[in-house]
Amino acid sequence: MSARAGRLGVGIIGAGRVGPVLGVALAGAGHAIVGVSAISDESRDRAEAMLPGVPVLDIPVIVERSELVILAVPQSELPQLVAGLAASGTWQPGQLVMHTAPLYGIGVLQPALAAGVIPLAIHPAMEFTGSSMDVSRLTETSFAVTAPAPVLPIAQALVVEMGGEPVVVDEKDRAAYAEAVSIASEFSRSIVTQATGILAEIGVDNPGGFLSSLVRSTVDNALRRATPPGALPGLDELR
Repeated sequence: MSARAGRLGVGIIGAGRVGPVLGVALAGAGHAIVGVSAISDESRDRAEAMLPGVPVLDIPVIVERSELVILAVPQSELPQLVAGLAASGTWQPGQLVMHTAPLYGIGVLQPALAAGVIPLAIHPAMEFTGSSMDVSRLTETSFAVTAPAPVLPIAQALVVEMGGEPVVVDEKDRAAYAEAVSIASEFSRSIVTQATGILAEIGVDNPGGFLSSLVRSTVDNALRRATPPGALPGLDELR
């Protein structure tokens, strides 16, 4: 991995739908998952199912034991979490800290950066179920990557190791990027929900399965027409 070759000890803060999946992908690339934080019964069950044998630990312990810390928490909670760990002196100089929030670049990690961490903002542009099926879907997923130029290769290498395609998004463009992925996901979900509801009302069995081929082919064709070579699918069109 260029500047950080070899196996990393990875700690995951947040056992929602994203964190454990990325943990499985990184473990498959040879990294060691040293711990995961999980508060609710649902998140504990998910952590146990996705990362069997990985201990559920308190957040400060995870940070202490990790060379790479993944902050896979709700976007609204990220600034407070980063600042709180900085205020308690938990961050360690030289460790990689990666968050998965679409809205933020590395600016949100400034309190940790002041403690000497290496900041990475990596967002996989897909909707997660929190199950093992997501791991295979990473191989067809673009990841938005924002990092300081000297460590950008590290962020890109991590994405490749997880099976994804890294796409660099500038710090100043993260808000536009977040808007784009929000429009794409919310609009798609709304349209599919509306269409399947209409089919259900007229008695069509399994309306989701009925529309599956139509929706996938329509979206694929739209992306093919709208996406220039090398661009994140749909990003330019949705801005």
